[in-house]
Amino acid sequence: MRPLAMVIIAALTLAATPAMAYVGPGAGLSLLGAFWGLLVAILAAVAFVVVYPIRRMMRARKRPAQTLEQGEAAKQ
Repeated sequence: MRPLAMVIIAALTLAATPAMAYVGPGAGLSLLGAFWGLLVAILAAVAFVVVYPIRRMMRARKRPAQTLEQGEAAKQ
């Protein structure tokens, strides 16, 4: 970016005045509900990514015992 463009963008950003807006309770609750839903979805995805390898490891530990039992039954 050219220096002039950066100066103009900085000046416009610093010159911005706050908006005197009102967020009613209905819109606020909707926003909070959407935020909590998004947060729960992200946490559930992270939990699945963390727990899945542990579940696979536990299944792998169980599998050799089951294979040995099946092998002994096949010999008889």
